[in-house]
Amino acid sequence: MEITTINAEALAKAFLAGAKNLEAKKEWINELNVFPVPDGDTGINMSMTMMSAAKEVGALEKPDMKTLAKAISSGSLRGARGNSGVILSQLLRGFTKVIAEYDEIDVQVLADALQKGTETAYKAVMKPKEGTILTVAKGMSNRAMELADETDDLIAFCESIIRAGDHVLSKTPDMLPVLKQAGVVDSGGQGLMQVMKGALDSLKGKEIDYSLDAIANTSGMTEGNASYNIDAQAEQEITFGYCTQFLIMLDKPITSKQENELKEYLETIGDSIVVVADEELVKVHVHTDNPGMAMQKALTYGGLTTIIIENMRLERDEKISAMKEKEMQSAGLPGNAKKQEEDLAAAPQKEMGFISVSVGKGLDEIFRGLGADYIIEGGQTMNPSTEDMLNAIGKVNAKTVFILPNNSNIILAANQAASLVEDKQVIVIPTKTIPQGITALVNYIPDSTPQENQARMTAEIAVVKSGQVTYAVRDTVIDDKEIKQNDYMGIGDTGILSVGQDLETTVLDMIGQQIDEDSAIISIYYGEDVKQEDAEAIGMKLETRFLDVEVEIHYGGQPIYYYIVSVE
Repeated sequence: MEITTINAEALAKAFLAGAKNLEAKKEWINELNVFPVPDGDTGINMSMTMMSAAKEVGALEKPDMKTLAKAISSGSLRGARGNSGVILSQLLRGFTKVIAEYDEIDVQVLADALQKGTETAYKAVMKPKEGTILTVAKGMSNRAMELADETDDLIAFCESIIRAGDHVLSKTPDMLPVLKQAGVVDSGGQGLMQVMKGALDSLKGKEIDYSLDAIANTSGMTEGNASYNIDAQAEQEITFGYCTQFLIMLDKPITSKQENELKEYLETIGDSIVVVADEELVKVHVHTDNPGMAMQKALTYGGLTTIIIENMRLERDEKISAMKEKEMQSAGLPGNAKKQEEDLAAAPQKEMGFISVSVGKGLDEIFRGLGADYIIEGGQTMNPSTEDMLNAIGKVNAKTVFILPNNSNIILAANQAASLVEDKQVIVIPTKTIPQGITALVNYIPDSTPQENQARMTAEIAVVKSGQVTYAVRDTVIDDKEIKQNDYMGIGDTGILSVGQDLETTVLDMIGQQIDEDSAIISIYYGEDVKQEDAEAIGMKLETRFLDVEVEIHYGGQPIYYYIVSVE
C-alpha cells in the first residue's frame, strides 16, 4: 500500500492511535525508570499529556489542518506534566506549527514538521541531555530530512523513520551510563516510539478503536487533587496478567539472530517485551499469561537467575482498594481543594502570593503555616500538569505569584504555565525537593520586591542538602551500588547514597554522608508508614552522634518515602 498524502481526518486518526498505543504501554514505560523506586511515572506523564490533546482532537467533528493543529498543540500544552510530558508537548507544538499551513501532508511537509518539533523541544530545555527523548526525536527528524528527496511513499518513509528511532533508542544506554548500569533504555524515548508506532498502524489501515469513551475517564488529576480517577483504573483492561522478568546466564554469547528469535517468540505469548543482551547475560521482560513458556524458551540459551513474576491484575486490585480507602479518609479534610478555593475567593488582593506543590497532610500544613496560599497535591508519585498550575495561579489573588514545584520533574510544567499567564507576574523558584521549598518560604521577606525575594530564595535553596528514603522495586546496579528488590535506599541530591535491609541504618548512613563542618540543622519529615517513636529514635541517635547539630522531627505524612530529610 502506497500513500503520498494524508488529510486532516487521516492525521487526526493517526494521532488518536498514537495516543492509545502509548496509553496501553504506559505501565511498561514506567518500569523503565532508572531508579528502582515505586513511583516511576514517565509513562503516566506522557500518556496523560497525549490524552489531554486526544480529547480535544476527538471533539472535532470535521477537522481541517488548522483546527487539528490547534487542538493538538493546545491540548498537549495544557495537559503536559513531568519533564517527559512537557518535552512531548513541545515536540507536538513545533510539529503543528508546520502542518497548520497545509491542507494535506506529504513527505516533505512531514519531514519539515518533525524537524521543527525537534528544534522547539531542544529550545524548551535549558540544558538538553543526550541519551533522552530529545536524542530519539532528533534521530528520527534527521532521518526524515535525509529521506525527503528519496521517496514519496509516506508509509515507507514512516517505517524508515521509526527504524531510525528504534536504533537511536537502543543506543541511549551508551550515551547515559546510568541507563547502562540499570539495564534499560530511556523511558521517554520509548514512550515517543510507542506514539509513532501507533500512528503508523493507523496509516497502514490497521483496525483501531478511535472512540474516546475510555480516554474521557483517564484525565488523572482533578483540580487541586493528585489522585488518579479510581473508576477508570479499576476498569482498565490488563491483556496479559503476569509481569515476568529474569536474567539468562548464557552458556555462550548470544547472536543477533538468536536475540531476534527470542524476541519474536516472546511476541507470540505476550507484549511489553524488553530483551537486552551482552556477552554473558540477557535481561528479559515480558507481560504474558504464560511465564513458564517464556522461561522454558530462555533455558535453551542458559541458566536463569533473578526471576520476578508479578500478578498485575492482583496488584491493580490491591492498588485500587488502597486508593479508595485513602480517598474516603481525605474527603472531609479541612485542607481540601474546595476549602482552599473558598478561602482564596474571600481574600483581598495582595502584592505577592505562593503556590506550593506538596504531598502528605503534615507537609501541607507546614507549607500553609509558612504562608503558602494554595497547595497543589502532587509530587513524585503524580506530577501536576501545566493546566493544574494555571488553575492554581488563577485562584491566588496576588499581583506576583511564586510557584514552588518542589520536584525536578515539575519545574518544566511550572515554567510552561508561567509563560502562558499575562495578567500576573509569575515567578518559578526552581525548588527540586520538599526541603528546598520549605527553605524558600522561610527566606521570603514581605517588604522586599519580588525580584529581591526571587534572588534570595534561589540563593538559599542552593545550600540545602536533601535526602529521601524509599524501597527498591527491582534488582539493579546504580552509582556502583548493588540494589536488591525491597532494599531500602537513601537518595540524595546527586544519586543514591545508601542501600540496606534495615530502614534506620539506611537513614542514618544517608544523613551521615550529608553532614559536614558547616551543618547546623537536620530536619526529618517522617511519612505515613512510619511511627513517630521510630522517627524520634533516629533523631536521638543523630543528636548523640553530631553534638553541634540541631535535630528537628516533623510529621510529613507523605506516601512511598519513609523519610524526607534536609541538612543545612
